[in-house]
Amino acid sequence: MKYVNLGTTGMKVSPFCLGTMQFGWTADEKASFEVMNRAWDAGINFFDTADIYTRWSDKSYSGKTEEIIGRWLKDTGNREDLILATKLRGQFTTKPNDSGLSKRHMMRQIKGSLNRLQTKWIDLYQSHSFDDQVPIKETLEGFSNLVSKGLVNAIGASNYPAWRLVEALHIAEKYNLPSYKSLQPYYSIARRHRFEPDLQEVCLQHNIAVIPYSPLSGGFLTGKYRRDQELPESDRANGVKTRFFNDRGFSILERVEELAKEKEVTIAQLSLAWNLHQPSITSPIIGANSVEQLDELLPALDIQLNQEELKRLDEVSNPETNYIIQ
Repeated sequence: MKYVNLGTTGMKVSPFCLGTMQFGWTADEKASFEVMNRAWDAGINFFDTADIYTRWSDKSYSGKTEEIIGRWLKDTGNREDLILATKLRGQFTTKPNDSGLSKRHMMRQIKGSLNRLQTKWIDLYQSHSFDDQVPIKETLEGFSNLVSKGLVNAIGASNYPAWRLVEALHIAEKYNLPSYKSLQPYYSIARRHRFEPDLQEVCLQHNIAVIPYSPLSGGFLTGKYRRDQELPESDRANGVKTRFFNDRGFSILERVEELAKEKEVTIAQLSLAWNLHQPSITSPIIGANSVEQLDELLPALDIQLNQEELKRLDEVSNPETNYIIQ
């Protein structure tokens, strides 16, 4: 495994980050442990989670994923060598002050996450999305407090538009506060327009690590969806249909499949390889419900795409020439 710099944090991470949103939702605790063990054995030293995982399931609750990871960390003793990332911002409970990026909520949530994860510190603590009810200066002051206490090593943002990220960087510099060192955007070959070109350019200019989530577009880029066929049974199927069941989406999928067959790899592997070849990308987040699913994705690290192949993929997916609202 060849490790890469996590922006300017001084931390080195694997070129894949293990996403954990499925733990306690579509993967039970036993399966979650198996996936984490396999990821660790493969050299993945970077795990990403969030405090609200998996509140949306009627069979789960906020914090369940962090609890599962915490028990795994206790069982394995891997905490010292793991780069552990979690997020806050979302509605943790229905209580009126149990969401957002206020100093009060940040202090409450860091205590909860540390307890559930059974750790004394978080390596990368991220704003799950921006909070338009709280000035960014207050949020960064809250992060500064956590960093000064040794509870957090670095901070990051997720789902920030370019202008919000630039504002946060400006405020951090002006008031000598911690600045966002990473960005977690939704980015795949089928969904490029929300990241390119503005956010990508900001990240390149400021050496911000990019750890994109959903690089397989919720499963659309795995090959299980086809034109003119009924949706498979899936918790994410309706969202996939809304975003990608159109001529542009299927044209991208078909081009990826064409090249994947030529290179004798899977559609998912080629889609991840495309992501890894983009200039700003640090460590795409991959998720799996089983060891078998994870093992299918790992070979993407060894796939090389030449300029002609990248051009073929760009021709059909470039948002400037093939734009559609998703």
